[in-house]
Amino acid sequence: MTRSLLLALALFSFTATASTLVEAQETCPNPKDALGVSRIVEIDTKAGPLFGQFTRYEKEPAFLGPKEVVLTFDDGPLPRYTKPILDALDKFCTKATFFYVGKMAVAYPDMVKEVMGRGHTVGTHTWSHPMNLRRLGLDKAKDEIERGFAAVSLAAGKPIAPFFRFPGLSDSPALLNYMQERGVGAFTVDVVSNDSYISSSSHLAKRTLAQIDKHNGGIVLFHDIKASTAKALPTILTELKKRGYKIVLLRSKSGFEPLPDLTAELEKKYPKVAGKPETEAATETAADAPKSKPELKPFFEAIRPTTLAEDGDSEPAVTELEPEARQRINPPKPATPEEKSSTGNPDSEAKASQADTPETKTAPRKRRTAARKTKRKPVSSNQSIMSLSAAVNAQY
Repeated sequence: MTRSLLLALALFSFTATASTLVEAQETCPNPKDALGVSRIVEIDTKAGPLFGQFTRYEKEPAFLGPKEVVLTFDDGPLPRYTKPILDALDKFCTKATFFYVGKMAVAYPDMVKEVMGRGHTVGTHTWSHPMNLRRLGLDKAKDEIERGFAAVSLAAGKPIAPFFRFPGLSDSPALLNYMQERGVGAFTVDVVSNDSYISSSSHLAKRTLAQIDKHNGGIVLFHDIKASTAKALPTILTELKKRGYKIVLLRSKSGFEPLPDLTAELEKKYPKVAGKPETEAATETAADAPKSKPELKPFFEAIRPTTLAEDGDSEPAVTELEPEARQRINPPKPATPEEKSSTGNPDSEAKASQADTPETKTAPRKRRTAARKTKRKPVSSNQSIMSLSAAVNAQY
């Protein structure tokens, strides 16, 4: 009898899934002319990989081919702009990855659920968006990262992707090493839309398309908290289709597990977001949190193959990536006999060798000013250092 019940449940689940796919197909206004999704890249993040060109540190090989684009959005959600962005993506039957700030997520949990329910991937962007995470100190930086994951996961009500983007793209060996410890994939960018500084939607569309053409595709950075982005996106997607670009969707192999203590802390502070009765202690902090709607499907269940199909295929191709762990922090270098005799303290060399860059070693005070003026060298000979200002001004 138990076996019969399980078979019945399996049949019901299959029927419900088939019904959902049929319904999803009808939601695409014009599948034939839509941009769609040509490929899904499923990433195993257990080794803490780093993707994208915009970093000075060792990264994974590019997974995108010519004229392939990954659409990404940071800093949200903010309903008045996130909603029209989602509508534009739906109109073109395409998908994106959203890196959300924890404070924004607990303010608009329904929006997080809707983003995931529409088949997009959700990662995180810290708890409060400090512009230079590496300068906070390691413990505070870790808390920003973990609190962001816990908050976005709580708002989503489902597992989210172990995907992370550093605010201001301010990564460091120590923090990338922590990403490895937590099994989180970090993403930089290849193309900066510059929507944080461009208020004209036409100018934004023109510049973004020019940068995508210049790099022949890539991971593109937008923000779903900008009016110009919401207005420009339909034009950008139309032109990407005309110019023969393909959209690639990022997907994680498994969901992220937040720290239980942080989750419990946030559930107490934001009971409405957690779907729990509000307590007197939490009345003030949870007063502005909207009531949660019925749960929507998590990111890994909400892919709509029938709306993503291309050239008659029933589903886009899936590429699986499983990067290996890297040595992010250099081990202490053994002191030479001369150094041991001169300093008498081998620990000082070990501490110096663990700094982020060679230039941060201890130096006499009178030499520090001169040291600051020296140009930093790349970590490896085949990697160029890219600065945020250079990217914003299209200098790379």
